[in-house]
Parts: sequence; C-alpha cells; structure tokens
Amino acid sequence: MAEPQLPKISAPADVERLLQTSLADAFDELGCFNLALFGKTGAGKSTLLNAIFGRDVAQTGLGQPVTKGLVYYRHDDGFLGVFDSEGFETGTSGDVILAGLRTLVHDRVDRPLDERIHAAWYVVRWSDRRFEDSQAAFVRALADLGLPVIMVMTQVPTRDGDLHPDAKALAEYIESLDLPLAPDGRVVLTNALADTFTNTPVFGLQTLLDDTYRVAPLAAQQALTAAQVVDLSRKKKAAAGVVRQSAAAAAVIGATPIPFTDAAFLIPTQVTMIARITAAYGLPRNSSRALAVAGSVVLTGGATLVGRSIASNLLKFVPGGVIAGSAISGTVAATLTTTVGKAWSKVCEFALGLPASEREQFLASSQVVDRFRGYLKGSTP
Repeated sequence: MAEPQLPKISAPADVERLLQTSLADAFDELGCFNLALFGKTGAGKSTLLNAIFGRDVAQTGLGQPVTKGLVYYRHDDGFLGVFDSEGFETGTSGDVILAGLRTLVHDRVDRPLDERIHAAWYVVRWSDRRFEDSQAAFVRALADLGLPVIMVMTQVPTRDGDLHPDAKALAEYIESLDLPLAPDGRVVLTNALADTFTNTPVFGLQTLLDDTYRVAPLAAQQALTAAQVVDLSRKKKAAAGVVRQSAAAAAVIGATPIPFTDAAFLIPTQVTMIARITAAYGLPRNSSRALAVAGSVVLTGGATLVGRSIASNLLKFVPGGVIAGSAISGTVAATLTTTVGKAWSKVCEFALGLPASEREQFLASSQVVDRFRGYLKGSTP
C-alpha cells in the first residue's frame, strides 16, 4: 500500500501563499450575521452598534438601498451586515418601510442564510419617556414578518447602581403591552457609552448580546461571534473548538511513519487552523497579508523547533527512550498542533485588547512574529 503524499512545503513563501488562501476561505466560511435596526432618529443606534461590534457599519461598510427607506450595509470584513432604517418617526414612513420589508423578507426566504435577516433590534431612547401606539403596531408588524424583535432601551442613566426610575417605569409599561418581544418579552435596558458627568457606566450590552444569540439561527452564530467585541469568552470557545479539531486531524497524520524531528508535514493542517482561529476572533480581513507573512515565518522555523522539543520531552516517558510504534507520533503531532493553536489564539487576544489604531499597527508589524514565537516558547506573558 502506497504511503500518503504530503503537501510539499519548501519555503516560507509556500506557507504564506497557503495561509492567504486559507484566511480568505475561513472568512468566507463564517458567512454573515444580518441585523435589522429600527427606531427613531437620535435613539442611539449607531452608538449601540459601535459598542457591540466595535464599528459603525454605516460609516465603514458598503451601503446599498434594498427597499424604500431601508439601506443594507455590509462591513468589508464580510461577516456583519446591517439593515438600517436610518431613523424614522413611525407613521407614514414606518408604513413604507414595512411594505418594503414584507417584499424583502418574502423574496429572501429561499435564498442562502447569510442573505436573510437574523434578528431585529427596536431601539427606544429612555428620555423620550413615552412609547406610542404606532411604535407598538410597528413592532407587532415586524414580528408578523417572522423577525425576532428585541426591544432595547438606550442611554439609561444610573445612580449608585440604581436605574433611573423613569426608565424602569417606561420599560415596565412597554412590557405590559404584551408585545411579541424576543426572546421572552423583556425590554433590555442599556447604556452603551460611559457618562462621566452622571457617573453612568456602560451596562446591559452582555444581556443584549446574549438575547441576540438566543434568537439568531445556529448557522449565523459563528459570524456573530466573529463580529461582536463584547464577549471574548465566546471567541475563545470558538477558537478552542478549532484547535481541538485540528489536533485530532494532526494526530491522524502523525500516525503514519514520518520522522519525529520534521514537523513540516503538519504545516498545512496548522495553516488551516491559524486561518480559522483568526476568523473566529474577527481580526480585520485587510490584515490577512501581514498575518500570513507572520505565520509563515514562524511555522517554517519555530514550529519545527518546538516539534523537536516536544518529541524529546515525550521520549523521556518511553522505555529505553525509543519510539514505541506510531501512536506516539500521533500524540506528538496533536500536542504540537495544540501548542501552535493556543499560541496563535493568544496573539489574536492580544490584538483585540489593543485600541483600534494600535491594533492596526501591531498587525502590520514584526511584533506579531515576536509574540507568536514568545507564546510558543512560553516566554511571553
């Protein structure tokens, strides 16, 4: 029986090209999470978007009218889209939007999932101190279209941790109307931007995000995970899943009789893993070239050295210091791949912890290589 033919990796340029292709594929495979956004002008929709997704899609994405009064913006990273009503005062303009929405939802019901609306936020500013019958009718109409509508109250002030009583009263009134609000009839009270004058902190964003996950289709949730910037634990969980899958694949490859000291045969698996981790964390797609260069430099050098180190350490536990069959090769392959995956995850987490301007500089610099190598060796905190 012929031995399997492994992809030939002879230079960092080979890995760089493979990584760039894999990064493009990984971003495409995420799909797109589409959010519909409604509410009066000045309700704080853009601020809310910035707080949850770290970007104002209307300013950074590509917009196209999809129906009367509704514009669809898709961020250039590809995994976040927003149907924005651009503010309206209900009444006639709301009726026009609803008419267009009915056609849009009907026309897209049989289209791919990433072209449909996955959740809707109806945004109410607490300081309006009123919720009109026309707004309630609009929410019911949205729900009749099959859209899961989450009611969000914005800019809610607090004092010593207590919500403003008028905001609580308005939320209770809206909830008393028995509107078809997702996921369980509640109004989510939020403040998306800290107010130093009133000492009001940011709050409610995690609850809003959790509710959005509860109503979003499972197939759209990986794009939502990449897009959101509130819950790092969800990104970590997604990345850990990628690492486990990649380690299992590496173990299968490592079960074939391939020399221990050469880890290059694992590089294609590790390249795919790095690409999928990068996408899961939602790092900027326009940084893919720089990330591919950094990954290729380390994988064609440092990873092989780490592989030799792991192999040497494992041999200490083998009687006589001799490899006893192919199972150890599989173990080493899985361990090495896990080490690479965890190190790259830390690089992504470090990048996300930086302010946007510093993040761009970091991702375009040699610091990515330095941090990756440091995390591999365990020398970087």
